[in-house]
Amino acid sequence: MTQIVRGVAQLRRITQGWRRAGDLVGVVPTMGALHDGHLSLVRAAQAECDRVIVTLFINPRQFNNPEDFAKYPRTEAADAAILAPLSADVLFVPDAAEIYPPGHVSAVTVGGVSGPLEGAHRPGHFDGVATVVAMLFNMTQADRAYFGEKDWQQLQVVRRMVADLQMPVQVVPCPSVRDPDGLAMSSRNQRLSAAARAQAATIPAVLFDAAGRIGAGGDVAQVLDAARARLEGAGLGPVEYLALRDAETLGEAQPGRGARLLLAVWLDGVRLIDNVAV
Repeated sequence: MTQIVRGVAQLRRITQGWRRAGDLVGVVPTMGALHDGHLSLVRAAQAECDRVIVTLFINPRQFNNPEDFAKYPRTEAADAAILAPLSADVLFVPDAAEIYPPGHVSAVTVGGVSGPLEGAHRPGHFDGVATVVAMLFNMTQADRAYFGEKDWQQLQVVRRMVADLQMPVQVVPCPSVRDPDGLAMSSRNQRLSAAARAQAATIPAVLFDAAGRIGAGGDVAQVLDAARARLEGAGLGPVEYLALRDAETLGEAQPGRGARLLLAVWLDGVRLIDNVAV
């Protein structure tokens, strides 16, 4: 049975006991509105760790748009019910005052990898992500942390932070989980109308097609222009970015290195992101 914990002090008492017993601890950081993608991370953690903590905190500091923060799904009771069959050890559900008590002014900034794409379109977003993830690592004292590849740039930011600050936690990437029509699972998908949800299947279709064409030697600029036109022709847009980038640094893609095709697009008033390997 999953124990719900709301305070940092209680969480630390629990994790200290686990450590004394020699248990390996995994953490799955989430903002709730859980779906099968999150559950796949929990299962991955359970397969490798003795104890698993799922965190649920809608972090206000990573929202550069107050309206987006206000609209983000808040479904704690449903999340707990979805998580129950997996029997994670702890569901950590702090409130904002627990994470950011009065007087809290410190922040973590990760340079380089955080700058383009999401960083350019959402100023301050990755400062908020890095800060809360660093705090959750400290609070949970986890040995391993599980992140989905759907938020590819976020994954690279966290990896860079852990490496630069020599944090004693292993970041474990897990493949994106997709619906039968290919759309990457996301909490934001809940906000799409039925018609928009049907349109959204165009996103993975276009991405995988473009990645295949580039991988086969197609001209990158021409392929991306055609992909953008296809998305807009299907009623999606605006397209904030559609870019081929180095998979690790998020800089310009280099021959002979791993590359990633990344996209951010608006649909039905909802901003969706996705990425595929090239």
